[in-house]
Amino acid sequence: GDENPTPGYELAPITPELARWIRLRSQDLKLRQSDRQWAVDLVNHLRDSLLVFLKNSDEQPYFQSASVLNSGSYYEMVKIHNPNEFDMMLKLQSPSRLKMTELDQYHGLFYEVALSRPTRSHIRSFLLEDGLTISASKIIREMHRLVRKFISTYKVPGNSWRWVVKRKRPNSPAVTLSLLEVDNGKEELLSVDVVPALEVPSSQSWPLAARAGPDVNNWLGKKTRRSLTHQTCFFVPKKPPGRNLSEAAKESWRISFSHIEKELIKTHGNKRTCCESSATKCCRKQCFKLLKCLIEGLKKRYPQELDALCSYHGKTVFLHTLSIRAQDSLWTLHHLPACFMHLLGALEGHARSGLLPHFFVPSSNLFAALTFPRKALVFLTEALEEQRRQGLPLLMPPAPAPPLAVHSPSNSQSQPSIVVQQTHVIQSPIIQPLKVIETKALVKMFNILALVVALVCVVCYLCPSVVGK
Repeated sequence: GDENPTPGYELAPITPELARWIRLRSQDLKLRQSDRQWAVDLVNHLRDSLLVFLKNSDEQPYFQSASVLNSGSYYEMVKIHNPNEFDMMLKLQSPSRLKMTELDQYHGLFYEVALSRPTRSHIRSFLLEDGLTISASKIIREMHRLVRKFISTYKVPGNSWRWVVKRKRPNSPAVTLSLLEVDNGKEELLSVDVVPALEVPSSQSWPLAARAGPDVNNWLGKKTRRSLTHQTCFFVPKKPPGRNLSEAAKESWRISFSHIEKELIKTHGNKRTCCESSATKCCRKQCFKLLKCLIEGLKKRYPQELDALCSYHGKTVFLHTLSIRAQDSLWTLHHLPACFMHLLGALEGHARSGLLPHFFVPSSNLFAALTFPRKALVFLTEALEEQRRQGLPLLMPPAPAPPLAVHSPSNSQSQPSIVVQQTHVIQSPIIQPLKVIETKALVKMFNILALVVALVCVVCYLCPSVVGK
């Protein structure tokens, strides 16, 4: 009853050795409570202090009512490695119903957001000239200014660390804060992305493009789907990628369902009892962590070729796979290696077909050429296939075997090729035959003896009296 992830893809046989490494790597990715508690305490103190600062700030009243929605992999309980990256959505309220206008060619991901009627509320400072459209760029600039002012006076508990504002990343809606040691200001210990998010009033439905998703009927049931679609959604001030954007696109917002994604991943079982006890544990989250680890490894090895790839592609594939392979019996801990290889095959299949629908906005293809270049998609397909065939070397500890390297094509016509890097050979000392060694030693002894005889002769010639005595 196990469904194939994509047509034409066959699950590769899993050797006992590969299965063992997958299980061991899954254990390595678990975070211990002691490793994460100090980070959580610092981030929570930062969050609470920021909210107090905004509430008491008279210079920008609109941000006084802001609240925080924790999001990201840590709060979804799928963080890998160290708990050193956190996300905060700074929720901003709308004074009235919103008019959400979908931008052409972006298939329901990007919108122009405006008020349904004129207002005298504090949000008017962030409206465009028409008095209705909410400016994404004005919101971002003001939040950067407020966070910088807050950080300039904020003291970290213990006084051993300090928060600094990192330089803004291109086309990123986030203000990124880095925690550094006071004495050593170079090493980053933690980072927090603070992202403003405009909350759609709960009385409003989702935009039309999102009403077809998410497809969870067979997985979680129709009742759960109805409750999910009755929740609010958010807009973050992020414009589409690319150049020569229209004026509307420059001030556009991207729709976000991160709070629902967190809920789906935390309560992931087909039955309510999934993961409530050791007897009902599943391997869904372990598989997702392994996939995130592999994606991270690919991006580190090929940062230029796979610049378009991000963990959200992995999350989307994961959610689609959960909705297809809905039964808890397919995700038992015993099946961890097979389940992960199935998930990896799903990602490879989506990359090969060039189609990865957004889980909440199915009309939007996350592998569309506009956001994921064809050359990069071919490269990703080849890299994933090679990882699978070679036994997932990026998930394994360092081994003496030569590493794989995917070389980017020299031009748009050529295809990526997988080659094996040449390793340096350490030559052993040259051991000469025994006869050669003996001959050299005899010659050296003869030369020394001849030198001694010559010295004796010289002494006898110069000092005959000494020799006579």
